[in-house]
Amino acid sequence: MFGYVTINKPELKIREFQRYQGYYCGICRSLRLRYGFSGQMALNYDMVFLAALLTGLYEGKEYLALRRCALHPAEKHLSIQNPYIDYAADMTVLFAWHNLMDDWEDDRNPCSLAAAGMLKKKCTALKGRYPRQWRAAGSCIRKLHGYEREKSPDLDGAAGCMGALLGEILVREKDQWEEPLRAMGFYLGKFVYLMDAYEDLAQDERKGRYNPLSREKERPDFEDWFAQVMTMMMAGCAREFERLPILKDVAILRNILYAGVWTKYDLIRKRQGSHQKETVTSSERNAERERENWHGSI
Repeated sequence: MFGYVTINKPELKIREFQRYQGYYCGICRSLRLRYGFSGQMALNYDMVFLAALLTGLYEGKEYLALRRCALHPAEKHLSIQNPYIDYAADMTVLFAWHNLMDDWEDDRNPCSLAAAGMLKKKCTALKGRYPRQWRAAGSCIRKLHGYEREKSPDLDGAAGCMGALLGEILVREKDQWEEPLRAMGFYLGKFVYLMDAYEDLAQDERKGRYNPLSREKERPDFEDWFAQVMTMMMAGCAREFERLPILKDVAILRNILYAGVWTKYDLIRKRQGSHQKETVTSSERNAERERENWHGSI
């Protein structure tokens, strides 16, 4: 994903944060064992949510260990291993490969193509193991490219592509929880896509790239409208989450859904507000210089 589905650390208890870190370390170890260093390079905190969600829903056995690693050689950290962490590692690589190929298609970035090449052979096994998720990823990318080529203003349609993809990723197996998991992923995926578009809006406009928010940005109430849309997405996601009978690590999951996902949004909004303020201040300084020059020439 894009770094938006994470925790609000100050609101977690110490043992909850250690457990959260345990999921992260578990995914990191699973990536190294299953995909090597190239797989570890795709590691991100977003998939910790997937691992914690499925672990909390299905519970089952898990293996806990205190381990050192290359990044933390001085101190041992909790590492959790279970089938859902392995699944999160697999989805990390699947998502990373498609994302790298998307970057190559968009910008012709040779680094993205080279990184995708390192994962390609290992992704062949994923295609056979998870055909439904693989097809969803390919369909999402193709549809998004169609929206980009047409410069479509269909915001809901573009965001819905990512929603459909994340809905399939959250559904590891088809059972009685398939419906709420898929709906939850749909809302969360739309939230992630829109947040990414919001963060990249200024840069995309400078580079002349497609951004589904470009037209909406002209609204006088754009910021309030966008906040309302994002709140609706997370309200839908949280509603579906509360249908699931999860007790294990539920505090961590609620922290992410009710607080964590908003931390990046607040940072982006503050950064954009500061940029706008700096732009206004710069314009005011330039105007003041022009007035001084004009008075000096009289």
